[in-house]
Amino acid sequence: MSHAKNKLDWCLKKAEKELKESYKHRGLIRDSPNISKAKAHVAKAEHYFRATILLKENNFSDISASTVFYSLYHCLLAVAAKFGYESRNQECTFALIYSLIEEGKIDLDKNLLDKIHSLDVEQLTEKTSLEIREQYQYGTELSLKDNLYEELIELARKILSQIKVIIEK
Repeated sequence: MSHAKNKLDWCLKKAEKELKESYKHRGLIRDSPNISKAKAHVAKAEHYFRATILLKENNFSDISASTVFYSLYHCLLAVAAKFGYESRNQECTFALIYSLIEEGKIDLDKNLLDKIHSLDVEQLTEKTSLEIREQYQYGTELSLKDNLYEELIELARKILSQIKVIIEK
């Protein structure tokens, strides 16, 4: 069983256990596929994407590291909703998306997903958008290097484009 599949199983069990103990979970649950929720996540992703551009234009590119990450993350939540999952855990969301790729259920470039977050950290050769978000959110730098900003914007454009196709299928 792949690392993603093992993690996915763990996430489902975690949420199930937490729901038995409380009304809330911090994992992944199966739900009914929900295209309208998936489209709402895409709309939220586009909203964050527009905010990313406005932040850069107004010299707040450090903050745009967070908005571009959440644009990307809402794209993944859209896929989760389409396939009938609710995630309240980023690691679980990534495990789900990697599993859907491995199972051939979605046509999403795994290399692009690796640029957001990789389950296999030993294989990383560059920072993921998650790591960049953490660096700029918790660090003291006030602006992203222009090439880094442009790379993140291009990644978000590609992911948004691919996710819209996945949601419409």
